[in-house]
Amino acid sequence: MARLPYLEADQVAPEYRDMLKRNTNLHKLLVNSPEMARAFNGIGGYIRFKSKLDPRLRELAILQVGWMEKSEYEFTHHVKIGKEFGVTAEDIAGLMAETDGKPSKLEPQAKAILKGAREMVRELAMSDATFAEIKQHLSDEHMVDLVLTIAFYCGVVRVLATMKIDNEPYYKEVLQQYPIPGVN
Repeated sequence: MARLPYLEADQVAPEYRDMLKRNTNLHKLLVNSPEMARAFNGIGGYIRFKSKLDPRLRELAILQVGWMEKSEYEFTHHVKIGKEFGVTAEDIAGLMAETDGKPSKLEPQAKAILKGAREMVRELAMSDATFAEIKQHLSDEHMVDLVLTIAFYCGVVRVLATMKIDNEPYYKEVLQQYPIPGVN
């Protein structure tokens, strides 16, 4: 159960109702602090709609964070979002294999990005070797977008966990297909 209330549109000032267009528990809780919610939505919106980073690779990096942190909410929401941007069931199976240190059919660039995300979750930063490997395929702008995306979602999973934000029932179905070890 969430630690703060989920607010509906009629419970917030009219100038903040636009932040509830995405009818998710995350947005309903964050709007308890409307200006912070707007700032949060700003970076999230930039990542999803304006970043020039390949959207499939972006979503794989986000999924890796959610998987590593055992964030049911983040992982299941981004399975759905990822599919909109070209992430396949084979990609997700590859992510799981790579996380377990097993071979996958993912292309080298995706493998390197997943490794970089794992390093940022586990070690705080990407190693020089992983950064250099990814940098062979990405511009400076793309590298900044990738690192900030991974860092942002490392923060998002901590907000979800600390606020105990409940996953919506629709997304729980994703767990049947992709059960996260250690998550009910």
